[in-house]
Amino acid sequence: MDSPAGHPRVAIVVPKHGHTAVRRNRLKRQLRELARIEILPSRASRDILFRARREAYGADFPELREAVTRVAAALGAGGAST
Repeated sequence: MDSPAGHPRVAIVVPKHGHTAVRRNRLKRQLRELARIEILPSRASRDILFRARREAYGADFPELREAVTRVAAALGAGGAST
């Protein structure tokens, strides 16, 4: 959705159940970095919410990158409103 802040923002939500704080924070750091690289440079003033699934804990960085790249392509295909 369009951001009222005037700049792109990303929120990351990861499942808590059954995972330690260390694993949750590691997953959030990885997703934050991928959003910075893949999503934010190509977006205007947009708010984006990433909601990770449980399967994300078992994914390695290249798998996460592929998933985020697919999301970025889908967001680009939908067209950003200006």
